[in-house]
Amino acid sequence: MIALRGWASFPAELPVFAPETAPSAPHELFVDWLNEAGEHVLAPHAVTLSTVDTDGTPDARVVILKDVGAEGWAVATSSESPKGLQLRKHPHAALTFFWPGRGRQVRLRGAVTPATPEASAEDFLARPPASRVEAFIGRQSEVLVDPAELTAAARDAERWVAENPGVAPETWTRYLVAPDEVEFWQASHDRRHVRLRYRREGDEWVRERLWP
Repeated sequence: MIALRGWASFPAELPVFAPETAPSAPHELFVDWLNEAGEHVLAPHAVTLSTVDTDGTPDARVVILKDVGAEGWAVATSSESPKGLQLRKHPHAALTFFWPGRGRQVRLRGAVTPATPEASAEDFLARPPASRVEAFIGRQSEVLVDPAELTAAARDAERWVAENPGVAPETWTRYLVAPDEVEFWQASHDRRHVRLRYRREGDEWVRERLWP
């Protein structure tokens, strides 16, 4: 057995969070926390995207946040990937950000809508070359019997991207998660963690403190 209880969860010094000073919209507070996290941790824009499959079984993976604003939080993937197919069947998702170096977590859930083909193509063409090549390889999550097949497919994809630098796959899709709830969680060493939930009511956001 591994002595898991002996491992530290958070650093000795944690930031202070005063919910009464939080802005009226959750995306504004999120941007503040994201920028603050970026000064201390790697990949603060990495997020766990949770969906459900056709049987209603939860699925999760880490992706990169593309953008955030009043309309919602944006991520992108192929519409033919497992997560893309799941979002087509059940267009709702949850996002979870965790920055242990700051003792902070943000989680949200809501409806998911695909962007226009033009916006999705713009997102794809802004990706680094290696990421564009990876998308053109395709067959994500299929069984790989022979690694040589991957090498050959990558070579073909590299050639295609080099010859067609302004072309995006028709399946590449930018998705917007428009949350109904957004929760901000700040750890405290005395275990009286500070939790603030934004809950949508019509066109307004209601802010509520939650018990730890």
